[in-house]
Amino acid sequence: MTLSDRAEDTQGGLESVSRAERVASLTGVRAVAALLVLGTHAAYTTGKYPQGYLGLVYSRMEIGVPIFFVLSGFLLFSPWVKAAATGGPPPSTRRYAWRRVRRIMPAYVVTVLVAYAIYHFRFAGPNPGHTWEGLLRNLTHTQIYTDNYLFSYLHQGLTQMWSLAVEVAFYTVLPLLAWLLLTALCGRQWRPGLVLTGLVALALISPAWMVLVHTTDFLPDGARLWLPGYLAWFIGGMMLAVLAQMRVQAYAVVCLPLALVCYFIASTPIAGAPTTSPGQLYEALYKIIFYAVIATLVVAPLALGNRGLYARLLASRPMVFLGEISYEIFLIHLITMEFVMVEILRYPIYTGSMAALFVVTLVVTVPLAWLLHRFTRVPPN
Repeated sequence: MTLSDRAEDTQGGLESVSRAERVASLTGVRAVAALLVLGTHAAYTTGKYPQGYLGLVYSRMEIGVPIFFVLSGFLLFSPWVKAAATGGPPPSTRRYAWRRVRRIMPAYVVTVLVAYAIYHFRFAGPNPGHTWEGLLRNLTHTQIYTDNYLFSYLHQGLTQMWSLAVEVAFYTVLPLLAWLLLTALCGRQWRPGLVLTGLVALALISPAWMVLVHTTDFLPDGARLWLPGYLAWFIGGMMLAVLAQMRVQAYAVVCLPLALVCYFIASTPIAGAPTTSPGQLYEALYKIIFYAVIATLVVAPLALGNRGLYARLLASRPMVFLGEISYEIFLIHLITMEFVMVEILRYPIYTGSMAALFVVTLVVTVPLAWLLHRFTRVPPN
């Protein structure tokens, strides 16, 4: 999931007559990503995954996570790209790091502490991560760096946080990647073609990593959830940042149908069973590639300045509102979904209406997410 806020795009200084609309639409697409994540978890919880092809379609709504990753790559790499293109100074790494910490950590820490408190008194199945060490691991985004991940630090109310750990890893290496691409590779000259070539080369790390983790056994099983395996998704957004500076445009009328076709192809068994990490190497490779293409196509018309119906829809007030609190929705929705499932709808696990669970969870989650956003958000300086 992305943690980048609307201000990141403005500070990136993306020149466009439609800057305000573009910022709003990029916020709106974060709402789409958050709703997709909520939707796939509603499908899983109500037992829809085993329903053949339709179950795979539901499970592939996890594409919300790659969309978040593409947004992060685009929004956070853009300031470095503009600095290189205009000859200006690169962003301050210290200021960048501090902005990332204050953007994600207040709401995250509150969510983790509340989850541990709730599930200390509420039995809802095994919680291997519900220990002091598990708490420390989750608070520091290090829960995925272990063997036997599912039986070590996985907490029932925080299972989605593996993707946030990947985000944090990307935040950490981004200044180094920017230096390698824009300074070491290009010699402080603006050479967008060379930068794009370098990004393609970096994207190959993801399939190479999948080959490594599927064909060797010296890495912990949590390695399937580490940044190298998902770097290609962030690279999609970084490439959009370069293309935006080159004034390249993308059109929703072309990108969205292509994304939809790719989505339905990825919903076949070619991309594996409905699980985060496919069991077979070829499935993992197809999943990484298709998800990178789909998520990049979804974001491209917004990042590259298309002002059509798609951008206007995502720039609408309801979508921008949900986009503003999309991070908080992502953080708490599994806790609220479990409460809705058990206490409101009273469905036994893996039964019930997916639509009802989705809608009621959204109704319960949105005001809580707004409160969490309201009281933990640090205003930009």
